[in-house]
Amino acid sequence: EVQLVESGGGSVAVGGSLRLACAASGFSFHDHAIGWFRQAPGKEREGVACLSAREGETFYAESVKGRFTMSGDNARQEVYLQIDSSEPEDTAVYYCAARWGPCAVVPGPYPYWGQGTQVTVSS
Repeated sequence: EVQLVESGGGSVAVGGSLRLACAASGFSFHDHAIGWFRQAPGKEREGVACLSAREGETFYAESVKGRFTMSGDNARQEVYLQIDSSEPEDTAVYYCAARWGPCAVVPGPYPYWGQGTQVTVSS
């Protein structure tokens, strides 16, 4: 059974940092791209970052470049999203998702999703 479990969400002041984690199981971690997405109230789900170990690639949305860093631990089958220099616009539920093959920047191609973790940035 494929499982993705996010953790590490919480509240942070503007300019602060958070580290989200996504624990994956039930599929070949190396052959799947793992994406981080977020959804704010009243807005569509948007891609934030993606990492593909097989393709050796990492992508970031323009809105988070230079502030977010995605990394992975193949042995632990976990990926992480380091959020630095947080902004109020980063407030959202953050999801990790997996798909076989390369990264995709939109949510449609991802069949596997975690339950999400809330990130709130307060000024």
